[in-house]
Amino acid sequence: MPGRWNCATLTKASRLAAETRGRRAETLAAWWLRCQGFSILAQRLRIPAGEIDLVARRGLTLLFVEVKARATEDAGRWALQEHRLRRVAHAAETLVARFGKDCTTVRIDAIIVRPWAWPLHLRGVWQGEWR
Repeated sequence: MPGRWNCATLTKASRLAAETRGRRAETLAAWWLRCQGFSILAQRLRIPAGEIDLVARRGLTLLFVEVKARATEDAGRWALQEHRLRRVAHAAETLVARFGKDCTTVRIDAIIVRPWAWPLHLRGVWQGEWR
């Protein structure tokens, strides 16, 4: 029956809504970085090593940015789990030669996008080893 709800429909709908929220958050984060003087070099890069939401550069600083859309700052910080950041670090290591020519500083940052609040830019969120 058309219009009837079931688990598969809800799951697909919720995944679609999450994808839309994520794309909007990445767009907002990119504009936030532009306002801070960064150039956006790439968005939504997917490689076998992992995925990078944004690659940005200002002067000699190169950023690989993980973007999280969450209702609160705490929820956003909780979503930055080590295993996810490790995948970002592995992808960044692969891509640094492509984007980081002449850069003296390379960082993995995160931006938490929350409703009715300025984006929260967390600098240097990955403190682990780069492969």
